Formats: sequence, structure tokens, C-alpha cells
Amino acid sequence: MNTADARRILETALLCAQEPLSLREMAVLFEGALSYDTLRRLLTELQRAWDNRGLELVCLASGWRFQNRPELRPFLERLHPEKPPKYSRAVLETLAIIAYRQPVTRGDMEEIRGVTINSAIIKQLEDRGWIEVIGYRETVGRPALFATTRTFLDDLGLAALDALPPLEAVSAPVDALATLTLQAPSPSLAGPHADEGAAPVPPNMPNEGLQRPAESET
Repeated sequence: MNTADARRILETALLCAQEPLSLREMAVLFEGALSYDTLRRLLTELQRAWDNRGLELVCLASGWRFQNRPELRPFLERLHPEKPPKYSRAVLETLAIIAYRQPVTRGDMEEIRGVTINSAIIKQLEDRGWIEVIGYRETVGRPALFATTRTFLDDLGLAALDALPPLEAVSAPVDALATLTLQAPSPSLAGPHADEGAAPVPPNMPNEGLQRPAESET
């Protein structure tokens, strides 16, 4: 198979995919005949080929996908004018703590926020697919340890936690709101969360104990 054919197959698969595709999934297209390095090279070529078009090919935490460019989003939203869901400050602060201090227990979060965290907040973040239990702390009661998911990074349009906004020393970290917004692909290329709109990135939190995700094949 020549390079042009392989690139065309990759492009078609990515445009038709409902969710990001990992290198492992893309290798299946060629029955393992193409190495990951070759796939990465073809993906880079595809990115360049789409440089001046309305869609862009991006690498996210769970794989690669085509999505609309941010500057075109206001126009596309006219086709789907539904208002995005609103998240309370408590929800965003809790998410920020988990994102920047993971893995953390509910007790850790309450100590940082200085208030009791309603169970409905944790459930809302779990239902949204942004956090999950990854283990239990070996202490009295074995409290659950929470961390963010690849879906959280995908919705942010990021490949890894170290792509989150850098943190600065501030007197009140929870008031240092980031300016990024959660991204969603265009409805025609939507994954399972695309119809839920965008929400603000949570406030910056101290980075002590920040954990990086394991290397992925994306």
C-alpha cells in the first residue's frame, strides 16, 4: 500500500469516527502492517493538509480526532443554539482541586475548600465522565481516591494534564479563574458529550501533589 492510500484510509476513518481513535485502533485498519511511528508521520501530514480548512486534526488524551476550529464555533452554534449546561462554583472548585491535586479523597477536597462537599457534586462530576475512583487510601475507613479521566482532557481539547494552564502563586487560588473553555467537536463529528455544550475550565488550584497520567499510545 502506498503512502497516499494509507493517508486516505486514515483520514476517512477519523472523519467517520464518533470518538477519538488511538494509534492501536488505527493500526487495526492496516492489520498491523504500519508501525506507530509511520502512523504518527501520516497523522502529521494530515494535520498539515488540513491547515487552512474548517476542521483540524488534534491529538487528545484518548486518541486523535477531527474537530471544528475554535474561531468557527460561534457560527456552528447558530445551528444548535441550545444553552450549554451551567455548573455552580462549588462544582468547578471541586473539579479544579481534583485536576490539580489528584489523586485526592473527599476529605482532602473538603479541607482545601473549607466546607463540606455535597455528595451530589461528586455524582455530577462522575456522571459527566470527568472524574473517577482510581483506588483507596490505606488509612482509617479507606476513603476513595478521585482523579480526572481521559474524557475530562478530551473535553478540554488536551492530550495530558501538563497541558492545563500553568499555576502561579496567588493568595486565593480558587479565585484565579482560567480562561480556557471546554471544547466539543462540531455536531456532525460529535462524540458522546458534544451535544452538552461547553463549560468554563475550573479555577486554578495549588499544584502540590499533581500527578501526570501514564504515557499513552496516542
